[in-house]
Amino acid sequence: YPSARTVAAWGAGLALVSVALGAFGAHGLRAMVTPERVATWETGARYLTYHGIGLLWIGLALHVGFGKPPALIWAARLFGIGCVLFCGSLFALVLLNLPILGAVAPVGGVAFIAGWACVVWALVQGREN
Repeated sequence: YPSARTVAAWGAGLALVSVALGAFGAHGLRAMVTPERVATWETGARYLTYHGIGLLWIGLALHVGFGKPPALIWAARLFGIGCVLFCGSLFALVLLNLPILGAVAPVGGVAFIAGWACVVWALVQGREN
């Protein structure tokens, strides 16, 4: 299992990258691509932020005595997969102008949904303090 610190560090790193990519999209990308592509980029940056924060939360939950329920570990893994597949495909689609990459995004979206389902499962199955 990854440590709580590792999961939280990945979350913070993704949040950091999402701010940088969001700034690039808002300032550097607008002159290079269509407004629709900028919107696609912004969606990728926004979902990267959400799931970076989600990983921070999971890292905190693992650290403060929530235990290491497999569902939370799977949530962290699925969030990582979703970031690569969903956000990564959107960024690549904009930068490379390869519309076929849009077909990868739904797979990442399913990973995000499954990750959140794992969070719900871990919370429902968790013990009361």
